[in-house]
Amino acid sequence: MKISNIVSSIDLESGGPSRSVTHLIKYLLANKDCFVELHTLESDNPVIRSFEEVNARLSFYPSSLLGVSKKLKDKLINLDVDIFHGHGLWEMPVNQMSNIARKRGIPYIITPRGMLESWSLSQGKIKKQLALSLFQYNDLKNAVCLHATAPMEVESIRQLGLKNPIAMIPNGIQLEEFSVIPPQKSIVKKKILFLSRIHVKKGIENLIDAWLLIDDELRKDWCIDIIGNGEVQYIESLRLKIKKGELDDQIFIKSPVFDKDKIDVFREANLFVLPTYSENFGIVIAEALASYTPVITTKGAPWEDLNKNNCGWWIDLGVEPLKQALVNALETDQKKLNEMGVNGRSLIEKKYSMQSIAKQMVELYNWVLKTGPKPKFVEYYD
Repeated sequence: MKISNIVSSIDLESGGPSRSVTHLIKYLLANKDCFVELHTLESDNPVIRSFEEVNARLSFYPSSLLGVSKKLKDKLINLDVDIFHGHGLWEMPVNQMSNIARKRGIPYIITPRGMLESWSLSQGKIKKQLALSLFQYNDLKNAVCLHATAPMEVESIRQLGLKNPIAMIPNGIQLEEFSVIPPQKSIVKKKILFLSRIHVKKGIENLIDAWLLIDDELRKDWCIDIIGNGEVQYIESLRLKIKKGELDDQIFIKSPVFDKDKIDVFREANLFVLPTYSENFGIVIAEALASYTPVITTKGAPWEDLNKNNCGWWIDLGVEPLKQALVNALETDQKKLNEMGVNGRSLIEKKYSMQSIAKQMVELYNWVLKTGPKPKFVEYYD
């Protein structure tokens, strides 16, 4: 089976999809019947520069100012491939893939990666409406299947009137990178961690505002680390907000960390918070849970599992719900937080390992190519 993946960027600064796509490919390669290619545009800091496996190939292409790549187009026109898989929307590489796939009669799948969520659609609304009418809706409509990573994303796809089959397969994490041994959490100076792209979408202002509303006595033994990259101007606005609230000694903005250093930060934290407005999955939530760290996140992310499995708090959007969840967490003793951390690790082991995700994706590809039965996770439009 020859699978060709297309994504606009796998740069470190392009967020979760860079890791989600490359991790998926790594685990697909465990199936020796798969030959997998990844085609992407050139960038300064890609998460990887090559695959070690012999049944994989990674190719980078230059692009014009509009994101169109003639070299990518020329490659895809002549590529020996059974199925195309595009990741993300609005940018031109996946549109180029879709056009070529239709002309060549090759089936293609599109994974929107959260870009059809209502919050995402409201950002740059006029441009996205124009893109939908010009090419994006047609590309989606003609995909043999759409891949969603959470039930709420399935709903967003259906709300656009798309009637394609949808495969609901969550993102996964490389569980073997996360120690199975529970960490020793500090009980002296406890730490709340935010680790993600520093962007207005992530609700960081709400975290700062909620922290200001909590009694000094309750928060005195805690601090907040905000770790990630983002636009300099936005980061400076957050620093100013922290300074105005006289929280310089409690909230710290730090440079991004990667690989083992990132996992160490997750394991050291007593609590992870992602007060996001919109996520199609939220890979950092899974990484925190794999690190035995309970999580607070909003209903902008598809993590009802936090409440169901007693490993965190899944809350409404806004400052007040976040403040109340923080108070609940701060009033919970460390022994109980540790128990929640164990519950979270168990959840990830059962449901979100990359081995399980890659197996489901191979089932999907086989079904699309008519070499296997329809998987249970594929739904049709009624």
